[in-house]
Amino acid sequence: MRRCLQLATCGKGFTAPNPMVGAVIVHENKIIGEGFHAAYGGPHAEVQAIASVKDKKLLKNSTLFVNLEPCSHFGKTPPCVDLILENQIPRVIIGHEDPFPEVSGKGIKKLREAGVDVDCGVLEEECKELNKRYLTYLLQHRPYIILKWAQSSDGFMDRHREENDGNPPFKFSSPFTQMLVHKTRAEESAIMIGTRTLRLDKPALTVRFWKGNNPEKIIADGKQSLRQQMQSLYARKIQSLMVEGGAKLLQSFLNENLWDEMHIEIARILLKEGVAAPIHKGILQSVQKCENSMIFQYKNGYNS
Repeated sequence: MRRCLQLATCGKGFTAPNPMVGAVIVHENKIIGEGFHAAYGGPHAEVQAIASVKDKKLLKNSTLFVNLEPCSHFGKTPPCVDLILENQIPRVIIGHEDPFPEVSGKGIKKLREAGVDVDCGVLEEECKELNKRYLTYLLQHRPYIILKWAQSSDGFMDRHREENDGNPPFKFSSPFTQMLVHKTRAEESAIMIGTRTLRLDKPALTVRFWKGNNPEKIIADGKQSLRQQMQSLYARKIQSLMVEGGAKLLQSFLNENLWDEMHIEIARILLKEGVAAPIHKGILQSVQKCENSMIFQYKNGYNS
């Protein structure tokens, strides 16, 4: 199952709104096939894994491992459950049940009714963590939300600036940490800024220092509530959102308790005055030390 998770991450940034899935086929304690869902609309992990097995006769005595319940409905591709049954794979080990309404236990039920030995719940928490974006989108009817900003060590995000004053935003990031930001952008469906950030900075919001898809640019609508905007993004099938706006927009998300992760880069710089960084609470998950800064990652332990 850990190999399934490893394979699944190869599709990160390309599968949304589908989940990331990896599959491994084992015969007599030896891996004979493996695959992953590489891109939305493409073959599923189970299809790739079965196709990779050279001697198909071995499938009748093999075990399929997959981190998410195989699909049992026609979507962009045919049902994986049918392919498993066609190849007479006798045992399937699953990370966790898929909450997608068209699946939601139906795949497991169909396999068991056909006589397949099915175990579900192996490394369940790790499997759910991998697809936290997909699960948040399905269960909470909104994108998975990541708040990101950089600040000085004394708590300021920028100097005080006005439109057309010619002053650029204060740069806290190094080339390395900027690359990390672009890597994260490539993994998310969309990126949001406020109208003030748009006017002052005119940011490109691309992944030019990383390889991947540029996230869709979203400008916050001050006339609508954030929750209404998140419902709108959900309706557009935007699975994850990175918020890189100014202090006011970021604090609004925090005040609404409308976030899942925070990534905060704190540079070894003192500004002494300027635009104060947001006030936040969260559960610290990791700290990454960089040459001239530290990146703190938090998760929200209180949203539902």
